[in-house]
Amino acid sequence: MNILSLFDGMSCGQLAITKELGIEFDGVKNKYFAAEIKPIAIKLTQHNFPNTIQVGNVKEIDLSQLPKIDLLIGGSPCQDLSIANSNRLGLKGNKSSLFWEYVRILKEVKPKYFLLENVEMPVQDLVTITETLGVNPVNINSNLVSAQNRNRYYWTNIKGDEVNLFGESVISQPKNKNVKLQDILEYGYTDKLKHSCLNRNSGVDGKQEYLIKRNSTTGMITLIYDNEDCDEDEGVRTVTQKEMERLQTVPEGYTSILNKRHAGDLLGDGWTIDVIRHIIKNLKEDSELL
Repeated sequence: MNILSLFDGMSCGQLAITKELGIEFDGVKNKYFAAEIKPIAIKLTQHNFPNTIQVGNVKEIDLSQLPKIDLLIGGSPCQDLSIANSNRLGLKGNKSSLFWEYVRILKEVKPKYFLLENVEMPVQDLVTITETLGVNPVNINSNLVSAQNRNRYYWTNIKGDEVNLFGESVISQPKNKNVKLQDILEYGYTDKLKHSCLNRNSGVDGKQEYLIKRNSTTGMITLIYDNEDCDEDEGVRTVTQKEMERLQTVPEGYTSILNKRHAGDLLGDGWTIDVIRHIIKNLKEDSELL
């Protein structure tokens, strides 16, 4: 099985595939090609998956040198698409326009299967992506399998595990595991059922006053309290590195070679492993692939 992962990040796709499908990418029989430019992401991927073949910038990949690709995956940059960004430029933005690189490569390598992930976005951009890829997305919130809210769209031609009213094969919603934020804490207490969506700044610590103010003014932070009454005056913190891994259903210790800030940067940009496992599980039925 040969996989090409664009915007690979910390290789969440490879992690999910190895866990769900039991494939070991040895660089010989099974090859995993990763297009990534961030040094800490490459460092972490090679630490956990040393046989990963790094191919650099998506704009500069020599596709002629690649073998037949069975699965193309990627989560193109979301900054210009996210509804959380009031200054978003959509698919015309400098970062999110990289979606068109995914499309270009998809057309050139013609993989048997593909998977694209992205965030909640304005309807116009959602429709453009959907029409371009020719498949309807499935909308899955990671809160079904983890202790965080992370609402994402997934476009794929991987066979679904249920049939809709029109007789079409579709990806179902994962079974709700009912994981609460309190369940995954190393210590401390929370007054929230779920963590707000992890982002690239989730690994940045701050003084008590800053954390409390940011929580009251933006709501873009999830405080963990030192006491059961969830009293701010008794002390607060943000999630630990292990807790961030648990929120993304990443194996504990996967990011251990990085400091918390760098780990948060990559985890905040990453995929929820158990969601990806749910989507790709039907690949097990493809005897020609596995």
